[in-house]
Amino acid sequence: MRGEIIKKPQKPVRKELEKNLSEKFVWAIAYGSSIGWGAFILPGDWIKSAGPIGATIGILLGALLMIVIAVSYGALVEKFPVSGGAFAFGYLGFGKYIAFFSSWFLTFGYICIVALNASAFSLIFKFLFPGLMTRGKLYTVAGWDVYVTEIILSSVILIIFGWISVKGASFSGNLQYVFCVILAVVVIMLFISSMFTKDFSFGYLSPIFNENMGALQSILMILAVAPWAFVGFDNIPQTAEEFNFAPSKTFKLIVFSLSASAFTYVAMILLTGWTVKDASRLGGDLFVTGSVIQSAFGYIGVGILSVAILMGIFTGLNGFLMSSSRLLFSMGRSGVMPRIFSRIHPKYNTPYIAIAFITLLALCSPWLGRTALTWIVDMSSTGVSIAYLVTCLSAYRLFGQRNTLHYDLKYKWMALLGVIVSATFLILLLFPGSPASLKLPSYIALAVWLIIGIIFFMIRFRKLKAMSKETLDHLILDKEINKSS
Repeated sequence: MRGEIIKKPQKPVRKELEKNLSEKFVWAIAYGSSIGWGAFILPGDWIKSAGPIGATIGILLGALLMIVIAVSYGALVEKFPVSGGAFAFGYLGFGKYIAFFSSWFLTFGYICIVALNASAFSLIFKFLFPGLMTRGKLYTVAGWDVYVTEIILSSVILIIFGWISVKGASFSGNLQYVFCVILAVVVIMLFISSMFTKDFSFGYLSPIFNENMGALQSILMILAVAPWAFVGFDNIPQTAEEFNFAPSKTFKLIVFSLSASAFTYVAMILLTGWTVKDASRLGGDLFVTGSVIQSAFGYIGVGILSVAILMGIFTGLNGFLMSSSRLLFSMGRSGVMPRIFSRIHPKYNTPYIAIAFITLLALCSPWLGRTALTWIVDMSSTGVSIAYLVTCLSAYRLFGQRNTLHYDLKYKWMALLGVIVSATFLILLLFPGSPASLKLPSYIALAVWLIIGIIFFMIRFRKLKAMSKETLDHLILDKEINKSS
């Protein structure tokens, strides 16, 4: 019809988050998330499984291998500083379908870690005030008694940190940095002080490996938990859109956070090892490190250790609520997940619906009991390793394409090395003959989550199929429509 105005299709609206995260805040997010509660609760279990030196070597090797994987993360963030880095990188390398499934597992892994940190909060109170925390028993799940006091305590801390996350990245980043400084100071103080106690002896580090397994298997057992022990460094790419500094600094921050995390783990392993006189205590207490500190320093030492544990729990809750909500926000913004997850708070400019959803899911966890929750969390290492593998494969494809702007030989080969490392972690976790393979309940949890993912994928398949690459490139990677990268 003459005179009719033909309207061009409108550019889809891409909601963006504020750039208010400084370098020190981002480092604190990664370091605090990597440590969590594990550095203080698990050394006794690790020493029992692998010996103090076997556990130390396994952790240090794990940190080095994580740095290899981190090369791909750093290089990709520099090129694509967007929220939900793992989802964006999966899409970049393999498209929307693979990105959906890798992010599906990673999101669940993050939520599990949030939940486990909340349960660890009640665990520390159970150690300090056993009489108070064993009131109001409700039922028993997999041998773990569930008490109403634990449920209330875990739920309250989840709600508090959910609110902190909604308040804004700058607010939670400030808190994270303060928590991390306190944590680091306490760890250094305890580590140095332990060498001057009457209980100290290098002789207590013997046997240095698990005598029943030998050196190699002892090291491999701890090495296999590296994806879980150091998960948190990958929180940096999830928040890349909020950096107020050059994305090229990402790799440096990841290395600094992994180095600090490795030192913290090793310090607590050695501290526990060289002050345990009676090896039969390993695994016999609620957590061995607490008993060791109490024996060496009395209740003042336990109080100081409790501060470090609380800081580790707070940083884990804060960091993973932030990263998981950004991952969900990115998936919602692209339409891969329901778009409600991309809603931004009108005052605080945070993805408050995603934060609320994650908090609500985590609030279910205290009712499961810690044993059942641990099975689920064990399988989350698999989800994290899948995300590592997909990211490294994406980096290999991007930087290995000749005659493109992104071609870079050094990143290509480092990415390939990262692929090998990530695949090795998956084999250690999934191969039944591996010394670090998942237990049967964890395999069941993994299968259940996969089935749920497939069902959800089939429900959304029609919408996913209708999404054009041009639109997704804009919404996920922040590429301009009708312009090349």
